[in-house]
Amino acid sequence: MSQNPTTDARLRDVTLRDGLQLTGKLLSTDRKVALARELLAAGVPELEIGSMARGDLVPPMANTLEVIEALTPEELERSWVWVATPRHIEKAAAAGAKNFQYCLSVSDAHNQANIGRTTDTSLAAMPDAVALTREAGGRIQLCLATSFTCPFDGQVDPDRVIQIANDPRAEGAADIVICDTLGQAHPGQVSSLISRVATETPQREIVFHGHDTWGAGVTNSIAAVLAGASIVDGALGGLGGCPFAPGASGNTATEDLLFAMRPEWLTPAAFAQIVRESEALLDDLGEPNRSKARQGARSKAPAFEWVVPASL
Repeated sequence: MSQNPTTDARLRDVTLRDGLQLTGKLLSTDRKVALARELLAAGVPELEIGSMARGDLVPPMANTLEVIEALTPEELERSWVWVATPRHIEKAAAAGAKNFQYCLSVSDAHNQANIGRTTDTSLAAMPDAVALTREAGGRIQLCLATSFTCPFDGQVDPDRVIQIANDPRAEGAADIVICDTLGQAHPGQVSSLISRVATETPQREIVFHGHDTWGAGVTNSIAAVLAGASIVDGALGGLGGCPFAPGASGNTATEDLLFAMRPEWLTPAAFAQIVRESEALLDDLGEPNRSKARQGARSKAPAFEWVVPASL
């Protein structure tokens, strides 16, 4: 058995979507495309590059179609776009997108706040979303926000998550994304729910999307991987949060996840580059850097033999 069972898990960096949703300063299309290419070149396997949410409601996402159009087909094969309706997929696919994260909330109250319709209405539209994705030759994920806690209704019944995951209208989803939208879950809850999804629902790749509200983002992500998740989400510097989820903190930091998981592609040089990109981005945005990597990378007495170059 490997000394680090998380090594084979994949990281998806969601900076360009979930990370930027609440920023006051907007990024240009060129800046977003450059960041996407830097992360892909460093070895990050997959990215979330934007959202089809209305630009007047979520201004940082207003140039998502331009970002899609600027990326190459090869880059788009490794990129995901957040969508909530079949129409979103039509528009994104016309721009060149292939992979879609079809998001709905387990909690009706949050789905109404976030998307403007009931959870069942979102589910009822998913077969059309699946059909459009197949026409585009891509993949679609079933993304379940508020899988643990709703900002309006409180704790979410795990049985409700399993019920939605088993709904026949969600057939065709290649993956399922289990979201700790508020960052209120603890490792035991994460392990339990991911295990149930792995054993009680159709066989799909499981993605864990966590936030770091209580400082448990990395621990929860590792608990998810050990329970059956094969992909975890993170954002540079712990950037982000949901504009329609009061109390949500930033995402789990990409750098902290990489340091803990040690995927085989990650070298000290690649890690140093990712930390530099994170620092530059958050400085540009005027946002706080919540990642521990910023201080850990400068440690004069590192706790591990694997260290970041002193030039960082």
